[in-house]
Amino acid sequence: MNALEALAEPTRRRIVELLAERERSAGEIASHFRASRPGISRHLRVLREHGLVRAREEGQRRLYSLDPVPLRELDEWLQRYREFWDNRLDALDTEIRRRRAP
Repeated sequence: MNALEALAEPTRRRIVELLAERERSAGEIASHFRASRPGISRHLRVLREHGLVRAREEGQRRLYSLDPVPLRELDEWLQRYREFWDNRLDALDTEIRRRRAP
C-alpha cells in the first residue's frame, strides 16, 4: 500500500491530479505551487519511489506522467471499506426518511 503513504501529503495528491490530466515537466508542475522547485522535486522523487509517477528524458527536460497501476491497487483495497460506508449511509438515509414521514 505504498501509494497510500505517498498520497498522505496534500502537495503530492495535487501533483497526481495534475499528472492525471497530462504529462508535465517539473517546472510546469512547480508553477502550480508556492513551494520551491527543489521541494517539488523531492515530492516527485517520493512519488517515483512509490511507483505513482514515471519520468522520461526529452532533450534536457524530464517529463513526468502518472502510472495508474498503484492507484488501481489502492482502489481495490478501498473497495471493501466503500461497501461498508455505502451500507451505513443507506441505513442513515432510511432512518432520516422514516423520521420525516408523518
